[in-house]
Amino acid sequence: MAYQMRTSLVLLVIFSLAWRPLGYAQSNLEKYWVFFTDKEQGAFDPYAYFDQKAIERRVKSNIPINHPSDWPVTFSYVDSVAAVATKTSHASRWFNALSISATTNQVETIAAFEFVKAVEPMMVISYPASMVMAEKPTYKSSISTAEMKLLMKQTARMEADAFHDKNIRGQGLRIAIFDAGFPSVDVNPAFEHIRAANRIIKTYDFLSKKENVYKHSAHGCNVLSCIAGIINGQRIGLATEAEFLLARTESGMFEPFSEEENWLAAVEWADKNGADLINSSLGYTNNRYFTSDMDGKTSLVARAANMAARKGILVLNAAGNDGSDDWKYQGTPADADSVLSVGGIDFNTDFHISFSSFGPTSDKRMKPNICALGVAMVAGPKAMEKAYGTSFASPLATGFAACAWQTDREATNMEMFKKLEQSGEFYPYFDYAHGFGVPQASFFVNKSAEPVASTFEMNTSNFEVSIEIDKAQFDLEGEDAGAMLFYHIENTKGYLDKYYVIAVRTYNVLQLNKADFKKGSTLRVHFKGYTKSYTF
Repeated sequence: MAYQMRTSLVLLVIFSLAWRPLGYAQSNLEKYWVFFTDKEQGAFDPYAYFDQKAIERRVKSNIPINHPSDWPVTFSYVDSVAAVATKTSHASRWFNALSISATTNQVETIAAFEFVKAVEPMMVISYPASMVMAEKPTYKSSISTAEMKLLMKQTARMEADAFHDKNIRGQGLRIAIFDAGFPSVDVNPAFEHIRAANRIIKTYDFLSKKENVYKHSAHGCNVLSCIAGIINGQRIGLATEAEFLLARTESGMFEPFSEEENWLAAVEWADKNGADLINSSLGYTNNRYFTSDMDGKTSLVARAANMAARKGILVLNAAGNDGSDDWKYQGTPADADSVLSVGGIDFNTDFHISFSSFGPTSDKRMKPNICALGVAMVAGPKAMEKAYGTSFASPLATGFAACAWQTDREATNMEMFKKLEQSGEFYPYFDYAHGFGVPQASFFVNKSAEPVASTFEMNTSNFEVSIEIDKAQFDLEGEDAGAMLFYHIENTKGYLDKYYVIAVRTYNVLQLNKADFKKGSTLRVHFKGYTKSYTF
C-alpha cells in the first residue's frame, strides 16, 4: 500500500486489506507460490541477459556474474504446472518459484509433482482508488511563500548545497522506483530535464504487463519529483541528473492479485536493468501480517529486498504511516535487515512527525535507520502540491543517497548503507523514532570533519547522573530556548528500553537516579550535535 497522508491537496484513502480463507468464492480460486526443487543453467547467458550496468555492479561488488539464483525457472516445470493451474503469472528466478491462480483440488495435484518443493498461499487484496489519466495539462507551478519555505527546506535540511556546489547531482546512478503509477511524467515540466537527456531508461507496468506507466495513481509522480524534480529552477529533490527505471507495482483501481507478487517481479527486473538504488514508498502491514512477522525474514518482499542487497543494490523503503495507529510499527519490506528504512520528521518541530511508524523490528533491530522531512512539496500531474507521508521522506533520502554514492563509487551498497547511517545528524545516538537522524551532505563532502565540541556536561555522583547544558554556548532565554535534547537507555542486549525527546528550558536539564537502572545498561545523551554515554 502506498504511504501517503491526507491533505487539502493530496487525497489518501487508507484501505482495509482483506485476507480470504482458502476456497472462498470466485470459483474457489486463490493465489499461490509454487516453489521448485531445482533448476539448471541451460542456455542462460548473463552477458546477453543483463544490462551492462548490472554487469558492472556485480564486478565492482565482487558478485558472481553467472549465479544459479539468476538462472531462469525450468520451462518444463512451468509448463507442467500451467497445464493444471487455472492461470500462471510471474516466475521468480531468485526464489525458483511460479505464481499461480488455482483451486484447492488443482493445488493438491501440483503439490504432488516430484519437482515441486512447496506450495504456499499468497495474500490477495482488492480496493478502489481514483484513476488519473496522463495528459498535457496547463501546469500550475506557482506556490505560496510558506510553500516555498518548505520546498527549500526539504533538501536544505540534508545540506543540499554541499552537494550541488560541487556538481554532485546523482550523475551515473540508476534509480528504480516502485509505485502505483506515474501520470504526466512524460509531459510534466518538473521532469523536462530528465526527459530531454533521455534518462528514463525503462518503464514497466507489472499489472497490465505493458511498458506504459504514465497513468493511474499520481503517487509515483509525486515520489519521482522528491528524488529528481526541478520546478521554476528550484530543485524538489537532490538526484536531478540520475537515470531512472519506473515500475508500476500497485493498482489504481481494482487489484486481482498480490501487490507483493509484483514487488518481487519488479525487484528482479530492476536488477536485470542495472539499478543501483531502489526507492519503495510502499509497505504491507495489518490484516496481512502480525507485528511479530516484522522480523525481516517472514515476508517474501523482505527476503527479496535482502536478495537485492546481495546483488549490490541499495534499497530504501518508507517506514510507514502507522505511528498514530494501533499497528504503530514499520511495515515490510522496511523491516528487512539490508533495507535502509526512512522515517519522517515534522517541518515545524524538526523531530518525529506523529504518523511516522516506529521501530524496532520484532527481533529488536533498529528501525528506522535514518529520517527526512515527512511533509514535502511535490509535483502532481497538474500542479505543485503539499503532501504528508513517509512516502516522501523515503525518496528525499534516496536522492540524497544517490548523491552520496556519487562521491565514492568504489563503495559497495552495504558500505554506503553504513555511511548513510553515520552521516545522520544524531550518530552515534539513535532511537526508534528517528534512527540516526537526518543524513548530512557535509559528511561526504568534508571527508575530515572537525570533532564536535561538547555542548553539555555529564556529571556523576554515587547516586545520580545529571546533564548540564554549556552556558557559554547557549542562551536558553533567547533563540536556544526549547532546543531538543535526546536520550535513551540501552540494555545489555543492545536494544533500547526507553528513549525520550525533551525541550531544554533550564541549564540543569536532566537528573537520573542510578538506582532506577539496571547494572550494565547505557545512558546515551545527544544535544546539538554532541553525544556522550554513561554505563550504569
